[in-house]
Amino acid sequence: MASSSPLVYFSVGEPSGDVHAANLIKALRRECPGLRAVGYGGPKMQAAGCELHEDLTKLAVMWFLRVFWNIRTFLQLLARAEQFFATERPDAVVLVDYPGFNWLIAKRAKRLGIPVFYYSPPQVWAWARWRVKKMRERVDLALSGLPFEVRWLSERGCRVTYVGHPFFDEVRQYPFDEAFCAQQRAGQGPLVVLLPGSRNQELKHNLRWLLSAAERIHAARPDVRFAAACFRDSQAESVRQQADARGLPLEVFHGRTPELIAAAHSCIAVSGSVSLELLHHARPTVVVYWIDALAYFVQTFFRKAKYITLVNLLADEDPLAGRPRDAAPPDALLFPEYLTWQDRSADLARHVLGWLNDPAAHARRVGELEALRDRFGQSGAAVKAARLILASVAAPGPRETLRGPHLRTAGGVVRSP
Repeated sequence: MASSSPLVYFSVGEPSGDVHAANLIKALRRECPGLRAVGYGGPKMQAAGCELHEDLTKLAVMWFLRVFWNIRTFLQLLARAEQFFATERPDAVVLVDYPGFNWLIAKRAKRLGIPVFYYSPPQVWAWARWRVKKMRERVDLALSGLPFEVRWLSERGCRVTYVGHPFFDEVRQYPFDEAFCAQQRAGQGPLVVLLPGSRNQELKHNLRWLLSAAERIHAARPDVRFAAACFRDSQAESVRQQADARGLPLEVFHGRTPELIAAAHSCIAVSGSVSLELLHHARPTVVVYWIDALAYFVQTFFRKAKYITLVNLLADEDPLAGRPRDAAPPDALLFPEYLTWQDRSADLARHVLGWLNDPAAHARRVGELEALRDRFGQSGAAVKAARLILASVAAPGPRETLRGPHLRTAGGVVRSP
């Protein structure tokens, strides 16, 4: 390690990325106690020791128009980062997901010869695959958590290595409240958990369908209990008000997602990284993601992957072969999924009622999820990523851009062919 303490700049814009980056910062500081982490991120990163220049997770936005409405703020943040690169010369820039803004951060860093690492890189194989050129030109090393992603990126000349999915580090470090979980399990009747997403717009667009599905389940099985797991307290209040307006018996919690999933019989979830937490706990789940008709039409031109749920992609032997039209029907998937502009609450309820009314079918699904978890749900991503980043920082002599595709060898070492 060089005599001076390394400086690593982070740019993270999603709540899930905030968690992953926080674990990476902890791993970096364990390996190199004097390391200084700075940049854009969220409260988890700040708690892990990052000098936060701006809480970018407050601007977690999707779709072009929402980005456009915030363009002035993004340009100001980009200018601030560029100035920092020029004056402070960080030893490395680490990006986590959030591709629109982070592509621009990567371009500025590369212009100044600063190594760029993408931890949990954007899913360019799923949407607008032409973006792989940006990955190839602007990123020195992608640190991937998906085996099929490693193959796809390396075949297209990107420098990439497999470190495992960072989510599985988080679930093993979470301070699980066993007493709360036991209390939920002890309730009378099976528990169905609603997971309406972490972004405000996800909740706004999808909650009504989750509540409608719960109403259908309640009508067919009055013995079933319902709980909702919310990311923010303000979101919990909104869910509570809408459930009360429908007369739906629903307990609403903030900050209890892992415990509620562990206590659940089955779940209804908005598509997102929570699917990996559901896999970790092997909970039968039906997934929905509602968008308006125009957005649905537009995505048909850009989406390439067969499924929107990571669990279904991991379960497929060749998930990037073919197009969405080649996808298996929802009933054949580990997590039945619906990317839709219509009301699919009847389908959501049908899947959950199937598991509630057929214990053997529920047990089979749990076993299938456990088998998939045992294949892919290993921890250690943050430590592997930290060591790769620090190896670059500690390299003697003038800094050089990594060259050539980088693949993971049996020993976990990254080499150029």
